[in-house]
Amino acid sequence: MTVQFSNVGIIGAGAMGRGIAQIAAQAGSQVLLLDSFEGAAVRGRDALIAQWQKLHEKGKLDETQRDALSARVRAVDSMQALAGCDLVVEAVVEDLEVKRQLFRELEAVVAPSAALATNTSSLSVTAIAAAMAQPQRMAGFHFFNPVPLMKVVEVVAGFKTDAELCRQLATYASQMGHTAVQAKDTPGFVVNHAGRGYGTEALRIAGEGVADFATIDRILKDQAGFRLGPFELLDLTALDVSHPVMESIYRQYYEEPRFRPSVITAQRLAAGVLGRKTGEGFYRYVDGVAQQVPEPPSPALEGYPALWVSPRAARRPDLLKLVHTLGAQLESGATPSSAALILVAPLGFDVTTVAAVERLDATRTVGIDLMVDDAATKRRVLATNPATRHDMREIAHALFARDGKAVSVIRDSGGFVTQRVIGTIVNIAADMCQQQVCSPADLDVAVKLGLGYPQGPLAMGDLYGPTNLLEVLFNLQTVYGDPRYRPSPWLRRRGALGLSLTHPEA
Repeated sequence: MTVQFSNVGIIGAGAMGRGIAQIAAQAGSQVLLLDSFEGAAVRGRDALIAQWQKLHEKGKLDETQRDALSARVRAVDSMQALAGCDLVVEAVVEDLEVKRQLFRELEAVVAPSAALATNTSSLSVTAIAAAMAQPQRMAGFHFFNPVPLMKVVEVVAGFKTDAELCRQLATYASQMGHTAVQAKDTPGFVVNHAGRGYGTEALRIAGEGVADFATIDRILKDQAGFRLGPFELLDLTALDVSHPVMESIYRQYYEEPRFRPSVITAQRLAAGVLGRKTGEGFYRYVDGVAQQVPEPPSPALEGYPALWVSPRAARRPDLLKLVHTLGAQLESGATPSSAALILVAPLGFDVTTVAAVERLDATRTVGIDLMVDDAATKRRVLATNPATRHDMREIAHALFARDGKAVSVIRDSGGFVTQRVIGTIVNIAADMCQQQVCSPADLDVAVKLGLGYPQGPLAMGDLYGPTNLLEVLFNLQTVYGDPRYRPSPWLRRRGALGLSLTHPEA
């Protein structure tokens, strides 16, 4: 196989630059590593050689392969040394003027046919290229850290970028062992844009006092299948990285409510409580291990009152079957008796609204989240309303824990936890397709690889049902009066027509 770019320059020998240099060499390119800090390029090259030596010791590279890779990387000390490169990728500080000046200088050094690329994660490719005489020869080539392990790269076309350059970069990414996704030059590109819903909605839920950080994490891992809870993820990425990204995308989209940051992270950032790297974030860490507070045990009760299930409950047949299996005595009347535990299962609405609209005794009313099939989850989530009696809360908790499945009881919230977070993720992704930021297929691939979600956002929307998610979002908007929850036209139209969220228009 002939490598797409045989001579590649990497400007910036930090973690990102070294990672790109590593996979470029492994693809078969000769790599020149340049950094403005004295000795940094040499240290970067030495770190790569040490990495290949470790792979050799583990039996993943033979001696010939190790030596060949080591010979392909050379540290250089001036931009003039990059004159013969057919591709140069910059991975320097996220500063617009620094990058503009770099590309102005670089353009005068390399051949007119050489391709140029920026690894920027948050700046406009168009704005960087605007300083160039030939902006068509520059594109975004955004990798994720750690580069060798994160197998996705965003190829971003600036306003004047040549389409052929994007094709070449996508081919090269494939030769590097990565999956390339094509993106428009919009704030956050694909992955950082699509990832806005997970953390920001979880922060809103915590900010309302619906549940604590650990409970929200448990719910989203056990009920929806995420590998890391949102607060575990924020601790991993660190707030000095993640909070500025939240603010940047919010401002670049002219204060779009869907991307609104949280005062919770702003305060913690100011206090220096950043996450794992400082030993304290949303969790405390000892030797890098999060110190989890154990969940309280479920109440132990001798007997249970009769149970009445609202006729408007989501998945009502499944819910009736579940409570029967758990041994509850079901009431079948049109209204509950004076002593019954009242169970509702809304989509998007809070328990308070349902109790008021259905004229139920709020003191005995508890909600359960059944957007997700109970058989597909490891955790059940119940919600009380401000009037729910303590004994009714305890009864509901004990009943739904009888078969040993974990139960979380939260305070009242439109859409519980999972409905709100999933709805927000899917809605943002649908609007990205509406804006033609990328193709539906590329969006799902990029998010699954870049963020580790259990499914891509559009596949997630299809799994839970576009119609259900529309109901969740419309009802959230009613409860909170916040345009944050307004459904995207992409979601509204496909939901109305019964189409998959991945369905493109002809």
